[in-house]
Amino acid sequence: MLLPSSRPAGLALVLAAILVPLARPGQAAPMGLGPVDSYPAAVQQTRKAAEAVLSHAGAESCLRGKLTNALLKLSASCSAAGRQGGACELADRAIVVTPWSVPFMESTSRALLDAAEAPVPSAP
Repeated sequence: MLLPSSRPAGLALVLAAILVPLARPGQAAPMGLGPVDSYPAAVQQTRKAAEAVLSHAGAESCLRGKLTNALLKLSASCSAAGRQGGACELADRAIVVTPWSVPFMESTSRALLDAAEAPVPSAP
């Protein structure tokens, strides 16, 4: 059975959302994401990706990839650090949405920047 072109990407994101929380700091994350970044590093990468999206600093497909990778890494670092809410919750919700339109990427980027500015409660 052939799937529409957006389906495989959506399936990959759903699988990543299921598997990424299983990663621990210092371990390799699933799907070739590499080692899990520290929470502050993941937040910084997510900020950079969100700023790139909002300033249209690249082709739409590149911006989509940059934001996707940043959100997957943020989700993994949140899980590894035991963090919830704010940017972590937003990342977990966004990575399972497909397809990503430009307006969705822009609104997600604005929300991520707002969440990244909020004080971060310490992990339990």
